[in-house]
Amino acid sequence: MRRGPTAFNWTAVALGLAFLYAPIAVLVLYSFNASRLITVWGGFSTRWYAALLQDRQMLEAVWVSVRVGLISATLATVVGTLAAVALVRGGRFRGRTPFAGMIYAPLVMPEVILGLSLLLLFVSLGLPRGFWTVTLSHATVTLCYATVVIQARLASFDTRLEEAARDLGRTPLQAFLAVTLPNIAPAVAAAWMLVFTLSLDDLVIASFTSGPAATTLPMRLYSQVRLGVNPQVNAISTILIGLVATGVIAAWLLQNRRRA
Repeated sequence: MRRGPTAFNWTAVALGLAFLYAPIAVLVLYSFNASRLITVWGGFSTRWYAALLQDRQMLEAVWVSVRVGLISATLATVVGTLAAVALVRGGRFRGRTPFAGMIYAPLVMPEVILGLSLLLLFVSLGLPRGFWTVTLSHATVTLCYATVVIQARLASFDTRLEEAARDLGRTPLQAFLAVTLPNIAPAVAAAWMLVFTLSLDDLVIASFTSGPAATTLPMRLYSQVRLGVNPQVNAISTILIGLVATGVIAAWLLQNRRRA
């Protein structure tokens, strides 16, 4: 009996990888195209990367996205940690089911509905749309992801460690900060990075809740693509791909080093 992958398995894997990564490879290749026409190869050049550094609107959009992501990820992680503690340690308190339902609702609710709901909320409160409305919206929508990640880690945490700290004279808050939080720190960091990535990638929510002075990078790219693909779009996309790939490779090397 033959063991191991067959030719069909190798073919299926190759086709799947080509379907996923061939468009990315073409995008990276044409970011070094000297021609303004993205469908015509005009030779190797880095002119579009130099032009990108002169595009103030694009750089401003990048800066807005980074600031929104940092603040919203921090808010969502802090509130998500508190929500996870309430769901894991709170027992069967009154209102637990509605509370959990409201936390998990963004996981299954369409982003269009969420964006429209947040827009109506800000309009009813009289808040002008801008940087902070986008930040609060991203923190609200991504809160559920942080809660799920941290809740899974808290559910498997050995509470006897925290009880031992309380027996030694620590208050519940001190025991949580000194014992529990350091042990669940990898899950908290993973939740923060997940929420930050989702914030950088969001287009729908930002389209509803942003204003003229708070254009995020996805909104800027979408507006340019609607008017025609600019080679600078390929350049900024390649830079983002490079940053993500660098982060993944660094995490993989660090993990292998710890195992060794």
